[in-house]
Amino acid sequence: MTDAFDGLDEYLRPHLGSSALLVIDMQNDFTDDGPLPVPGTDRVLPRLTELVEAYRNSSKPIVHVVRLYDGDDVDLVRRTAIARDNAAIARPGSRGSQIVDGLLPRDAPRLDSELLLGGALQPVGAHEAVLWKPRWSAFHRTGLDAHLAALKVDTVVVAGCNFPNCPRATLFDASERDYRLVLAADATSQATPDRLADAQSIGVVPMPVIDLIEHVRAC
Repeated sequence: MTDAFDGLDEYLRPHLGSSALLVIDMQNDFTDDGPLPVPGTDRVLPRLTELVEAYRNSSKPIVHVVRLYDGDDVDLVRRTAIARDNAAIARPGSRGSQIVDGLLPRDAPRLDSELLLGGALQPVGAHEAVLWKPRWSAFHRTGLDAHLAALKVDTVVVAGCNFPNCPRATLFDASERDYRLVLAADATSQATPDRLADAQSIGVVPMPVIDLIEHVRAC
């Protein structure tokens, strides 16, 4: 196996053996057919599914991070639209708020909106949970940092929807907490070359899913 991390500063070198996969906002309402479609999200789903399965098969932690728009606890930039549409986007309990087919374990329950909105993680597998975030970053007003610390995670691998918003904010907040940072570049929508270069400036290591899977299986 070639070492994708050759030449990296030791403080930036990912430790995939002690990593967690954070899957961001892969919900039906944000796919190509949803009311708030994000271009490219459907296209990254096959690679993302492969990555999730690799983490699951390796018994490494996975956190699916979701949006649920309930009341006025909404980003200012979307508050008017959500109020106008009566929370038609990612409405708690709706089909659109659910994680897209194929990413959760086959026997996973539907999202428990009341549990998630209360700030708890919802277990959906042996090493897998769902977490609600009220804003862009998965660390903002959530228990994610405490959850990862309890699992002795020091590296986060971020993937999902939609790089310039929630994955990017999550990576910046993870950087401020001294996590080592990886972006699954071909499993994240809107991850353009200029945006990847911006992320690399704070220590993010972009990797294709095929290389990530090779390293995860070897850990």
